Amino acid sequence: METVTNSLTNTNTQAQEQVLDEMKIWQSLTPEEQQRVTEIKNAIDITDSQAILQYGVQAQSNISSFSDTVLSQIRAKDSGRVGDILTELMAKVNELNVDSLSQNDGLFGRMFGGVKSRAKKFIGQYEKISVHIDRIINELEKARMQLLKDIALLDGLYEKNIEYMRELDVYILAGSLKLSEINDKIIPELKKKAEESGDPADAQRVKDMLSLANRFEKKLHDLKLSRMIAIQTAPQIRLIQSNDQVLVEKIQSSILNTIPLWKNQIIIAITLFRQEKALKLQSEVNRTTNELLTKNSELLKTNSIEVAKESEKGIVELETLKKVNRDLIETIEETLRIQKEGREKRMQVEAELKNMENELKQKLMEVKDI
Repeated sequence: METVTNSLTNTNTQAQEQVLDEMKIWQSLTPEEQQRVTEIKNAIDITDSQAILQYGVQAQSNISSFSDTVLSQIRAKDSGRVGDILTELMAKVNELNVDSLSQNDGLFGRMFGGVKSRAKKFIGQYEKISVHIDRIINELEKARMQLLKDIALLDGLYEKNIEYMRELDVYILAGSLKLSEINDKIIPELKKKAEESGDPADAQRVKDMLSLANRFEKKLHDLKLSRMIAIQTAPQIRLIQSNDQVLVEKIQSSILNTIPLWKNQIIIAITLFRQEKALKLQSEVNRTTNELLTKNSELLKTNSIEVAKESEKGIVELETLKKVNRDLIETIEETLRIQKEGREKRMQVEAELKNMENELKQKLMEVKDI
């Protein structure tokens, strides 16, 4: 390995940048890979044209096949479908019109079933839309699982790409070392021998070696192009993974946050609607009751007066008149007493109702502050 290191450092200025790159590759290799570089370098025979043609071909084939695999994965993916499903989900959520609960009914509508009918219609619409949303969620869940599988698959592809790239590094570095040895040692020795001998055969050997070295250099260039493909593939794989992860996060947010929140708000809207309508209905009942009480009171007064008038008509005994008079006085007194008690009770009820209203408001304020 010391020989390899020395070979990398003994270069001219023109090739200094290339040597630095090769040194970085060498240092990044494991001891086993460095040993393999040395073995491959020593086994290279550039005079064997078939061996040179096949040099690094397996690593290049792996890169080519791998690129086809990645491309097929990209073609097979339909990320746009996930976007369509999410768009459909939002459209279904927006179909349910909560404002329809707040439409005004007439008096009879409020008293007799208009509220119930509208709430029932709204709930039926919600249940119908909910079925579609559940189907969409199932599709999203399937898409999420597929995306998670794709992410795991791309992790494996990324590691395989790194493996192929390191394989190319081994062949490129071994070839570069061999080419440096040919240019710096073998060719100068052949040139020196040809100059000393003057033999045309020796001169031809120099030309042949220069031609072989040139061909081998082109072969190494092809391997470097394949390596660049592997380098470009790595960020492409990570970009695809990143896109998949974004889609997974959007799907999970829709399933775990958006839909449950939407359902909760629908339930709250229906509950508040029913409470509001119940309060209004109770108010109508109280008003009607008060009207009936007032009318009955007036009727009682009228009837009492008419009865009194009728009792004065005709000739009757004094005792009867006295008894009638006493009964009337007692009736009036009792009526006044009852009315007084009624007023007092109503005042107590009104005071109690006021207290109950204040307590309810206080509790509602406490709930709002939580």
